[in-house]
Amino acid sequence: MLKKLKKENMGTSNLGWLESRFHFSFAEYRNPDNINFGVLRVLNDDIVHPKSGFDKHPHHNMEIISYIVKGEITHKDSMGNEETLKRGEVQYLSAGNGIYHSEHNLHKSEDLRLLQIWIIPPTIGLNRLYGSQKFKKEQRENKLLNIVSSKDGNAPIKIHQDVNLYVSELDKNITLDFKIDENRQIYFAQIEGSSLVNDIELNEGDAMEITEERNLEIKALENSHFLFIEMIKV
Repeated sequence: MLKKLKKENMGTSNLGWLESRFHFSFAEYRNPDNINFGVLRVLNDDIVHPKSGFDKHPHHNMEIISYIVKGEITHKDSMGNEETLKRGEVQYLSAGNGIYHSEHNLHKSEDLRLLQIWIIPPTIGLNRLYGSQKFKKEQRENKLLNIVSSKDGNAPIKIHQDVNLYVSELDKNITLDFKIDENRQIYFAQIEGSSLVNDIELNEGDAMEITEERNLEIKALENSHFLFIEMIKV
């Protein structure tokens, strides 16, 4: 089953310094029929304007992945971590029983765009994790790059939950296939450009819920940048 989700039907917010598109209920966007997709609780497409950002705030019992699309993000947290990441690079944390952090765009003139992804952990009170990975474009260019997996998986970034995150940048007319195992499902986010996903067109900002399918065929209709989260059905 393929369920296309048009960006025009998603929740939005504009706080002046921050513009967001919410794939699921978040902040002032409340939709009781759109709380999560399996263990995927949040996918926010955020634009943070220059010299602004999220001041120190807490998280607990959530696994959070930030995928940088454009610009630079500067992270600080209560575990003593501090760093700046750019396009295609990934920051992750498993908040466990509590962590404080801040995220800012310190650039004087360039916007920061990132996808903030929250994954529900398999249980509460797990060990806190923090890390980052500075992936290069050639690692995801015309191929699938597995950026996040469970601790039993093969990705450089490992979290507690049974998920896999893949990203790719495809040149026009390039096609990729992905086999979906039984009892698995996928949430697909078209970041930039457009793709034909199992014969359904997705444009920038659109998404798709993929269930009861065994194969995923992705064709770039133009240069295409996308991310998808493959997960166990719950």
